[in-house]
Amino acid sequence: MSDCLFCKIAAGEIPAEIVYEDDDVIAFNDISPQAPVHILLVPKKHIASTEYLDESNTDLIGKLVLAASKKAKKLNLDGYRLVMNCNEIAGQSVFHIHCHLLAGRPMLWPPG
Repeated sequence: MSDCLFCKIAAGEIPAEIVYEDDDVIAFNDISPQAPVHILLVPKKHIASTEYLDESNTDLIGKLVLAASKKAKKLNLDGYRLVMNCNEIAGQSVFHIHCHLLAGRPMLWPPG
């Protein structure tokens, strides 16, 4: 999608601090971190939000979670939280599906 921030990052049109990349997923440090470790994992295929997922996206979403696991292992994280927001009311601000990997501090519930 031509006006999507995350599509532009994945295409190399906008710089980001890339911390992981494979054929399907790109990951970069969040510019407004909510924890000492705050990485955004983004599929290179544009999907606006989780409400648009269907069975054809099963492999892609699995790869997204696997990429998060690989990155967490590489960082030797003791524990972490994965978060996916769906729509503005839930906190989604960029309408390209993505997963937040948060770590480096106790993760309280509700989030705090």
